[in-house]
Order: sequence, then structure tokens, then C-alpha cells
Amino acid sequence: MNTREAVIHEKYAALAAHLTERGRRIWAATEAKSYGHGGITAVYRATGITDKTIRRGLRELRLGKRADASRIRRSGGGRKRLTEHDPTVVEDLERLVDPVTRGDPESPLLWTSKSTYHLSEALQHQGHPISQRSVYNLLRESGYTLQANRKRDEGASHPDRNAQFEYIYHKVQRFLATHQPVISVDAKKKENLGNFKNPGQEYHPRGQAPRVRVYDFVDKALGKAIPYGVYDLAKDQGWVSVGISHDTAEFAVATIRAWWQKLGKPLYKQATDLYITADGGGSNGSRVRLWKTELQRLAKTLHLTIHVSHFPPGTSKWNKIEHRMFCHITKNWRGRPLVSRAVVVNLIANTTTEAGLEIQAALDLNAYKTGVKVSDEELAKVKLKKDPFHGEWNYTISPHRF
Repeated sequence: MNTREAVIHEKYAALAAHLTERGRRIWAATEAKSYGHGGITAVYRATGITDKTIRRGLRELRLGKRADASRIRRSGGGRKRLTEHDPTVVEDLERLVDPVTRGDPESPLLWTSKSTYHLSEALQHQGHPISQRSVYNLLRESGYTLQANRKRDEGASHPDRNAQFEYIYHKVQRFLATHQPVISVDAKKKENLGNFKNPGQEYHPRGQAPRVRVYDFVDKALGKAIPYGVYDLAKDQGWVSVGISHDTAEFAVATIRAWWQKLGKPLYKQATDLYITADGGGSNGSRVRLWKTELQRLAKTLHLTIHVSHFPPGTSKWNKIEHRMFCHITKNWRGRPLVSRAVVVNLIANTTTEAGLEIQAALDLNAYKTGVKVSDEELAKVKLKKDPFHGEWNYTISPHRF
């Protein structure tokens, strides 16, 4: 590199970061023109800008072309859009992404993950030269985004679904107005005990996340934890019994009895009635005979008239305990392996919210048998009175004859 070329190199090094594509081309052409004979070669050796680019700049200078100040390239310049030279690529991509609605039930990706890499590979097999990134851009332009499944479909809706919601609401308000206890009950998901992964994240020193088992097979020595909860709507308090055997109606009613002895009785000393809202299925289901006979025993023991309302089929998530208590328990133990029953009880009992939620918890070490049969004669002894509106969902169990 001679002295003149070294000067050009220094100039270019100082200006390169501030020049647009067109500005770089025009500057190189100007330097080559001022150099005279051999200017194009000198500028190329000093800057690395190709002779083709320099000659194009010289041509633009000679013709006096002036580009729009707001543009780097002239209108229509640059690489053509993929859809211009491959017009069917979008249609084929949408057929792969959504084969059912697009009318292609034999799509090669019907039973595989529809990642952008798999989509680009499938399109290439169809004759479309396309990259993974181009697939991503086309999906975005067509209104597709990454989305997870959402729990929104509750299945077939009972015609009196909303009417039952209103019935429960008004009955709750009546009980609260007379200072009678109103509770929401349900069983939480069973949890494997042991060093298993628990969904969620917590802060730990970098690279020191807790190590857990690879497989979630039940530890026969530790078993499972079965939380059953009672939520007091008026006091924003909860009770959870952590069972060790089975989620049965007997266990459910035993939890209500434990709540009353520990929390309910001291708070509602003048209570004569108890209102329970529960799901329509499970251990506290509206058609479970053992649930009703156990509630009869509870009514006699507590000397309370027990009123029960079940939510319609497919609406269990509307039960207050789900979004007033259980969701906060799940947040509190996220990312923590539930290695023992004591850990489960402590994490539940230490669950609080800014709104003032308080929860007490205890182990229930009793063994509850499954498959307990209740005969017609035993069921007939239950002092049950059905409400005029949907008596199968709304009924009262009295400690004495009506």
C-alpha cells in the first residue's frame, strides 16, 4: 500500500461508520475519480470496496442521479420479497400449520410439532427454498403467534347453569347477613411426596438449582399428600387437612369437622346453621351417598342444620376455594420439591396474601377406605330436605326430623 492509498485508508476508517450504502459508494467513486488513472484499483486496495461498486458510483456521478433523501436504495431496489417469486408459499405454510381448517387432513405435520424448523423442512420438501427465519416472519405477517392451550371450554352447559349461580349467590348473602358460617370446600390435586420437580421457579445462586429426580414414579415409602380444604368466605380464613390414604367423602366431612373444632366454633358461637358450597363431583359430589350420610353424622355431632349447594356440572373452577385459597397455596410452594408431609403442611400453613388470607393445616393420619357402599335403608335415614329449585343440587340436612 503506497502513501496515497494509506491516506485513502485513513479517511475511510474515519468515515465508514457514518456512511450509508449509497454514501459509501459515492465517496469511493469520488476518491477514485480524484486519484486519476488507477484510482479504482487504489480505492479497492485501500478500502476493500469492490470495483463493481465503485464503477456504479462513478456512473451515478456521471449521470447526475440523485436519490430520494429518505431512501438508501432507489425505489424498487433491494431483494424481492419471498412471496413475489414464490406466491404459493403462504398458502402451503397455512395448510401445514392448520391442516384441519385448511382442508388438508393428510398434512405431513398433522402429528408432529409445528416448530418453524419442522415447517421450513416440510416446505423445502414441497419445493419451496425457505429458511426457518423466513417461516417465522411469514407466520408473524399472517397473524400467527406462539400460544399455549387455554382452559376455557367447560363442555356442555346446563340450561340452569346461571340460575344456579344466582341461587347460590343470594343464599350466601342471606347467610352472611345473619352471621351464619358459609364455607367453600374441595380437594386439591394429589401431590407426590419426595424429591420430585415442582413446577415454578425460585431464585438460587447461578448454576445451583435444586437437583430433583428425573422420573415422577410414586415413592412407595413416602406416598402422596392429599390436601382437602375448607375456606370461610366471611373471615377469609382456610383450613387444610393433608390426608395420607384416599380422597373419600368420609375424609371430606372429617376435614369440615376439624375446621369447625379449630376455627369455626370459636368464631361462630351462636351459629345454628352451616352453609356449604361444593363441586358437583368428586368425594363431595351431589350424587355421592356417603357424602350425605357423613354430613348427617356431622349435623348430629355439631347440632347444626347443614345446607348444601353444588355447582353445576363442568363449573368447578367457579368454587370460591379455587381462586381464593388453592391458587395462593400453589404459588407459595412453586419450585419447591415436596419432600415430606411436614413440608407440605408448613408450606400450606405459611400461605398468606396482602388481602389478609390466613390458612391453618394439619396432617390427617387416619386411613379412609374406598368403595364404601351405602344401602337404600341407610340413605333413607338421612334427614334430607330438597330445596324447591333443583333439589338434587340444593338440599338441607337436619340433626332432627323436619
